[in-house]
Formats: sequence, structure tokens, C-alpha cells
Amino acid sequence: MRATDGNRTVASRLRLAILIGLLTATLAWAWHEIHSRRARNEWQRPLEVAVAFVQLGAVEPLVVQALQARFPALEERLENEYRRHGGQLHRPVHFTLFGPVTVDRPPPPDPDATILSLARHTYERWRWTHAVDVGSDLHTQRFDSRIYLLLRAPHDSTLSFVEGSSELGGRVGIARIELAVTTIDLALFVVTHELFHTLGASDKYDANGLTLIPDGLVEPERVPLYPQRYAEVMTRNLVVAPGAEHPPDSLAELGVGALTAREIGWSGSERPK
Repeated sequence: MRATDGNRTVASRLRLAILIGLLTATLAWAWHEIHSRRARNEWQRPLEVAVAFVQLGAVEPLVVQALQARFPALEERLENEYRRHGGQLHRPVHFTLFGPVTVDRPPPPDPDATILSLARHTYERWRWTHAVDVGSDLHTQRFDSRIYLLLRAPHDSTLSFVEGSSELGGRVGIARIELAVTTIDLALFVVTHELFHTLGASDKYDANGLTLIPDGLVEPERVPLYPQRYAEVMTRNLVVAPGAEHPPDSLAELGVGALTAREIGWSGSERPK
């Protein structure tokens, strides 16, 4: 009987030690993850961003190639805005492109607010992104943020579908667009919008999709105020008159307003080179 009790004691201590070890490892991982996410907003080095091109059905290959070729211009545009807010890094955001990968289903829709729905959505989204990662070799590298750009052919010649969802302050963003020659630069806007969400930036539009004034303006002190020259990246449109706005037409119109700049760490103070 004593030997049996001794064995039970050893087993209990072993289980306790394993549980403590697992808890310690989990806490260490969580601390490292939180610290590394916060470090992104310190801009001590360029941000490394993966963009995975995901095709839902057939998309014109030449248009996809044209979109891929525009990413250096996006890096340059973001550098210009970063430096306007006082940054000193060369090319503060660097994009690495993956794909395109063709999938037979879109990512899971946004969940409701219940814990079970959120947990199920997290798992299903992980399965979807993991399949894309494996299909594009993205899983072999680590990035500060990963943006999955879901592409589909236009359903209507006059309407461009644009949508996105991202972890606020997280690492994963999903953007959707109907890709055509006329929407290439708009796709770059939505990629940047979702990227900035992962860095902690909030939307600057109301429930109707209209720009919030003044936080959604890049130049709120402009005289006359309208038309604005730039579309704030966390809004949806370029404001041209009171109550009148439209989607941006060109990457040259992409701007980062003062509030968004503060939210992502572009505070306006000097940054180390």
C-alpha cells in the first residue's frame, strides 16, 4: 500500500510539473507575442508585411501581374507619408508577395458576439489561412503582419466590391476586391487599410460609410477645406464637398491623417534611422 501511495505521489508531482511547465511556456509565448506586436509601432526597423494573393475563381492574370507590379509604388507612397509625419526610416514598410493561390471557398464570415461563435470563427479562419500559407509557401517565413488579398473577377462593369476584416492590433488581415484594371490602386488602398488595422488604427467613417470630420481628413486645416487632395487611408472615400465623396482613383491620393499616424506610432517626433 505504501508503494502504491508513493507511486501516486510521484505521478501527481509529475503531472503538476508538466502543467506548470506548460503554463510557463504559454505565459512566455504570450509575453513575447505582446512585446513583438508593440515593437512594430516603435518603428525601429522597417515593417515586414506578407501579402498573399488568393483567387476565388478565375482572375485575369495580366491584371494580377499589374497589381503586383504596383507594390513598390505603394512602399514609396507610404514612405512619403511616414516622413511627412516625422519618420526617418527608408521604406518603413516592405511588402513580400505570395501567390496567387486559387481557392474554392472564401474565408469564414464574421462571427456574432458569442464566445462559441468567436472560437469557431478563430479556428475556421486559421484553417483557411493555413491552407493558403502552405499553398504559397508563406508558412516558411515570419512576418510582422500578413494580409490575405482575396481577388475575384468583376461581377458588374460599374461596381467594384471592396471589403475587409482584420485583427485590431493583431497580425492577420483579410481584404477583398473585384479586380480590374480600374481597381488596381483601390486594391492597394484596401491592403493598406487592413494592414493599419493590425497596427492599431481605427476606422474613420460612420455607420453609413461616410467620412468622419475632422478625424477622417488628411488636411483638416486646408483652406478652403474642400475638395480634399487626399483620401485618409482609414476612411473609404475622398471627400470633395460637404456630404460628397467618392472612392480614390489613384495611389497618389492615399494619405495618413494625424489621428491614424498617432495610432500606428507615426507620432511626428523624429525616428532613428
